[in-house]
Amino acid sequence: MSQFERLTPLLKSFVEKGPAGCSCSVFQNRSQKYSNFVGFSDLENKTLISENTIYRIYSMTKVITCVAALILYEKGLFLLNDPIDEYLPEFKNSLVHRYTPYGALYTSPASKPITIKDLFTMSSGLTYPGDNIETARCISKIEKDFAHKFSSGEKYNIRDFSKAIATVPLAFDPGTHWQYGYSHDILGALIEVVSSKSLSQFFKDEIFTPLEMKDTFFRIPEDKLHRLCCLYNRSEDGILTKITNMDVNYKPDAIFESGGAGLLSTLSDYSRFAQMLANGGELNGIKILSSKTIELMSTNHLSPEQILDFDWPYQAGYGYGLGVRVMIDKVKAGSNSSVGEFGWCGMAGTWVMIDPKEKLSAVYMQQMFPNFEAYHQPRLRNVIYGSL
Repeated sequence: MSQFERLTPLLKSFVEKGPAGCSCSVFQNRSQKYSNFVGFSDLENKTLISENTIYRIYSMTKVITCVAALILYEKGLFLLNDPIDEYLPEFKNSLVHRYTPYGALYTSPASKPITIKDLFTMSSGLTYPGDNIETARCISKIEKDFAHKFSSGEKYNIRDFSKAIATVPLAFDPGTHWQYGYSHDILGALIEVVSSKSLSQFFKDEIFTPLEMKDTFFRIPEDKLHRLCCLYNRSEDGILTKITNMDVNYKPDAIFESGGAGLLSTLSDYSRFAQMLANGGELNGIKILSSKTIELMSTNHLSPEQILDFDWPYQAGYGYGLGVRVMIDKVKAGSNSSVGEFGWCGMAGTWVMIDPKEKLSAVYMQQMFPNFEAYHQPRLRNVIYGSL
């Protein structure tokens, strides 16, 4: 019996009360220690989750984007403290939304330029769309404008998106707070400018082909479409309803490549990527990054003031590095993992965990809203480390 066999009843319990299906793999010391597939990728057709199932990994794309940018960093093509307007001039002279003591909204120049490090660490002042603050409301309007253009047959790429986002005043002065948002999409635009390649081509040349990640891409080929896992919405009474209106950017003729959320992948492909990071940047003799760069990536970069903003309850005990959560306080987290364990997750419930000290990596895949991440992911972590 595998030392990680206690994961099996846990995965089964997830499917009983959550997603239609899920999968998980664990590698340690370059060897696969656990792999399992539970439930269905398509409930209606009774298609089983398998090693060939393709998933929307959403924000787990961010880790790949940050690794890609760090490849360019290792080539000396930029410094972390460089202002991004040296590469993306649309961000020159950024403004910031501010409020008077009486609550009146106004804008004034940012106290400093956005740096490349601010993009990595989500400290740029760029947000996601929403209605809670003015910057988010402005970005919502831009998203609606682009959606209208798309529905009218007009296509757009990440450089078009970057230029539009740059017109929005920031939520705060760069480097002063942490705010989850479009920073890594703009990092993708930076990669394109610095490398003189599209984001997809750079990913393919520098990461996917060397690591033999044959089923990771922004656009799914027609001959692999039948392997795409269905995405479900779960009602409060447990009814799963298929979501079919969120896949336009995965179609073969789409050109928008989101460095923050756009990739599709399989359990085995993403596990190879995670293994590479757990093994000091190398897999099967192919070196992607230096172990010293991974050490920098997986170090907490948030100041005591910024870390107050990184307040998601189930991420208690974590700081934030160059695009990844980083375990810094096991007591606060109630975690049996290593200090320095790092990774991220995706909107539909996907999750990756990497531990260079233990040469350990784990990947979990599912496709459901709400994603139950606060329930699933700490339990996965604790069971995995409890099995060492």
